[in-house]
Amino acid sequence: MINIIKSGQGIPQNQLIPFGTRLNSRSVFKYTIACLAFPALMFCSGTVHAALTVKVDEPKQVGKKVVIKLTMKNAFTENVESARAQVFLLDDKGKITGQAVRWVIGGTKDRPTLAPNAETTFNFVVTANKSFVTNKVTFTRIILEGGKLADVTKEVTITPAAK
Repeated sequence: MINIIKSGQGIPQNQLIPFGTRLNSRSVFKYTIACLAFPALMFCSGTVHAALTVKVDEPKQVGKKVVIKLTMKNAFTENVESARAQVFLLDDKGKITGQAVRWVIGGTKDRPTLAPNAETTFNFVVTANKSFVTNKVTFTRIILEGGKLADVTKEVTITPAAK
């Protein structure tokens, strides 16, 4: 037997539509909107903002050493105890010509934590084995106050400095 949903009835709440049910255009429209709206709300429910913003200045090369200045601002509501970053120097083919990993915030006893809404700089020094065209900066770890780990893929925004 095939069920027919009459105009104005709509789709019953909290029930699956049985296979073979004939739907009128209004019911199909409501069902389609419900199916499309739920995932859209899931993706757009929160405002997207980075808790650690990083500005990467143009690299300055002196001999085989390359200095890249990172300016970091903490938008977390708690201290950033430490943050670890990695810099890659890339040639025109995208191959790595130099790399380095450093604690750019905290990490040692002589380096302070970064308070909320505070800003700090770090000069990243990398040895370039060959000539390079561009660089790539990534953060691999952020430790917040109390040892909590932040999600570096969602909480960090890295922007190159204006040329």
